[in-house]
Amino acid sequence: MALFFRRKKVILDDSDPNGQRKKSRKPPNTAFRQQRLKAWQPILSPQSVLPLLIFVACIFAPIGIGLIVSATNVQDLVIDYSDCHKDANTNDFTEIPSKFVHYHFKKPVHVKPRWKLEEDESDTTTCQIEFQVPNRIKQSVYLYYKLTNFYQNHRKYVESLDISQLKGQAIDADQLDSSCDPLRESDGRAIYPCGLIANSMFNDTFSTSLKGSDGTEDYQLTNKGIAWGVDAQRFKKTSYNASQIVPPPNWAKRFPDGYTDENIPDIGSWDEFHVWMRTAALPKFYKLALKNESGELPNGTYTMNIGLNYPVSIFGGSKSIVVTTSSVIGGRNMSLGVLYCIVAGISALFAIIFLVKVIIQPRTMGDHSYLNFESNMENQGDQESNANVPLREIL
Repeated sequence: MALFFRRKKVILDDSDPNGQRKKSRKPPNTAFRQQRLKAWQPILSPQSVLPLLIFVACIFAPIGIGLIVSATNVQDLVIDYSDCHKDANTNDFTEIPSKFVHYHFKKPVHVKPRWKLEEDESDTTTCQIEFQVPNRIKQSVYLYYKLTNFYQNHRKYVESLDISQLKGQAIDADQLDSSCDPLRESDGRAIYPCGLIANSMFNDTFSTSLKGSDGTEDYQLTNKGIAWGVDAQRFKKTSYNASQIVPPPNWAKRFPDGYTDENIPDIGSWDEFHVWMRTAALPKFYKLALKNESGELPNGTYTMNIGLNYPVSIFGGSKSIVVTTSSVIGGRNMSLGVLYCIVAGISALFAIIFLVKVIIQPRTMGDHSYLNFESNMENQGDQESNANVPLREIL
């Protein structure tokens, strides 16, 4: 039996003394399998690299500058209200510590943001935040809430839901996806919606209008249309009845007596729920809460009421409101523009270095026609074959 050795593997020949055909593991003799495809292997030289570096620098520099200018024109106000329930006064407005406030406006802010705490008879705590908008802001205006140190990208957290239940199907508790554990059933009834994502939904409430003071008119906001349009296909109104389901444990304040046939949430049209269920990739993220895309925000002093329901100290995080505009690249983010400028600067630096090297210490390039590896291999093969021929035959 003939044996062939290829790539450290023993390969049997197709012929066999017993007349049986053996299966061969020898790769087929094709250009692709035998790595004989044509390839372009350019020989880099300073003359060929210099134009490429200059081209990259000329393209990336204007793009980076444009992105930075676009991000700089975004106006925003960020107020961390995590400690409002501890530091704010219940009698009058007090100035918010500067470490909790960040803003970027076209004009300077003369009145620092202030806050005040209110408590009503129903044990609802409201944080009133008063802030100044120093200049008129053109449409559109968006209000986000910002969370930090909240890992929505954890694998078990992301998987903790039941797709069929969210699409409106009435599924028994024992048939729900096991990824919803331990928030799948309670007292033999299904938790709706089940899983960790729904249970941890952000539930601080924001007033749908910015109340103006000193003659400034109120500025109306809306929570309609804040979710992605594709999410309307993911969530449908449920076919459960109230006796089959119970709310998640952390929804007890919203549904203290459980569900009734009148108050079962319609998650198909609940935009805040859609926004929360689209999990974030990083532990610090913004999620849209309110917006106004039809009217400008006049300059003046405004007050925002925030119902405090969501604890952040248990996971060492913080929560903030973000009033901002947008640009062609989104919010105020300099990172992309700075990255483009860095690439342009590095390309320009190396282009200058290579140019100086070529001028001061040029190097004569060899003739590329001598770089014929196939001829070299043939010559080497002829030499090896001649080495096996007796000297008297060669003579």
